[in-house]
Amino acid sequence: MKKINVLVLTAGVGTLIFAGAASADFQSISWTMSSSSYGDTYQIFADIDAGNQLNAVYGDGTNALTISSDNGFYQTPAFGVDTTFSLNPALIAVFPSLAYDSWVTIGLEDNVGNNMLNIGIDFTNFNSGGSLWTDNGSWFATPDDAQVMEVNGQVLIGQFTVAAGDHVFGSVNMQGKNADLSNWNADGITFDTAPAPGAIALLGLAGIATRRRRK
Repeated sequence: MKKINVLVLTAGVGTLIFAGAASADFQSISWTMSSSSYGDTYQIFADIDAGNQLNAVYGDGTNALTISSDNGFYQTPAFGVDTTFSLNPALIAVFPSLAYDSWVTIGLEDNVGNNMLNIGIDFTNFNSGGSLWTDNGSWFATPDDAQVMEVNGQVLIGQFTVAAGDHVFGSVNMQGKNADLSNWNADGITFDTAPAPGAIALLGLAGIATRRRRK
């Protein structure tokens, strides 16, 4: 499994994809990727300071929320979900493809202890494998829900399975609370799981250097 942080890949590369206004309490968007017969599955995280919460992911009239891929998202044909509020983990043993379903969340991978809600989001296109978009909607959980708290500095916001080699990209707004219960907000945060051209070049140079050392 690969874990990538969207802000810094390695010293000398610098910022890859990061735009919009963010508070000091929101750090970055990062992801992990694993591959299977269903394609490449990305789990997307909000990276926040220790003790902080992520309460909502949303789109509005100023900064619409959009999450897309090159050729669409995998949606399991049996008991697929759009949010983890509806994902019963017991069904995964019966329908293994559910483990690779595409969905959004606040913190949790299934419905156990899950109190997240959503409002104003039409998931029709997303449930058919297309992009997710809203300029007046949100998925969220309240500060009283344990799932909003960071774990090792991260809160999971979604899982997206795409064809092998495809990438996930988009723009989101997020809101949460700091450890002192003051609010933080991050607007128009863009991300793209495809390596930036500079990162690809750097990885190529690293490979050349490795081969030279082996000679």
